[in-house]
Amino acid sequence: MLLPGLGRLLVFLVLVGIGFQASAPARAEENGKIEPPVSESVLIHCPGIAGSMPIDQSLVEGLIRGGVASQARIFDWTGEFRGLLALGKLHHNRQQARVLAQEIESIYRKNPETRVILTAHSGGTGIAVWALEQLADRVRIDTLVLLASALSPNYDLGPALKHVRQAYSFHSPYDNWVLGTGTRTLGTIDRVKTDAAGYVGFQCTDPKLKQIGYDPRWIRFGNSGDHVGTMNQRFAHQVLAPLILNSSLVGTLSTQPSETP
Repeated sequence: MLLPGLGRLLVFLVLVGIGFQASAPARAEENGKIEPPVSESVLIHCPGIAGSMPIDQSLVEGLIRGGVASQARIFDWTGEFRGLLALGKLHHNRQQARVLAQEIESIYRKNPETRVILTAHSGGTGIAVWALEQLADRVRIDTLVLLASALSPNYDLGPALKHVRQAYSFHSPYDNWVLGTGTRTLGTIDRVKTDAAGYVGFQCTDPKLKQIGYDPRWIRFGNSGDHVGTMNQRFAHQVLAPLILNSSLVGTLSTQPSETP
């Protein structure tokens, strides 16, 4: 018989695996090529293991409303492997990261001045980081935002951060069911059975990376600190977008997680 906690976790992951849906208007283009205009900004978002869902559209819409980019698209890397299947397909996931890297390089070749903002949620943070690792030496993006990362805390972000001007990682001690119990049981996106970085933070000292712990005051923006809290449109609009546009605001945000409940 399953322990109550593990049973609750598996129910949650099954819902995620089949793409539990809630209504949200579609705004971001999915898996279509970006054609960046001159001296503009482009937002690319990598969803979690369930693939593109309304929560991903919600995040992108909030960022666009906040003025982060003039155009956006969701890079759905899961393909036919959605949910728990996507978690274990390391070779496929690495291949998809290469596809994303090629797209970023294509944007750079067309206009090196285009600001690329790369956001990623949960398992999608692995795809985003692996894509950055594969970029040509000269290619840089403006901003990397990791939300509830399912990478292991010890993962070496150094090679990826060489291609980033600034990077943020949001973690929360309230995300224990998915990024605590879940990744200890089923493994992180980089296939390590441990608490994930989105739960306990990265063990990374690179000054480019600013790690931001959950602030209980964010509840008024619809972010309760759970696995999808940072995907709320209001939170994206009123917290994430200003931070991306003005990195000096990081000092006004919590940099340590609130006490674990």
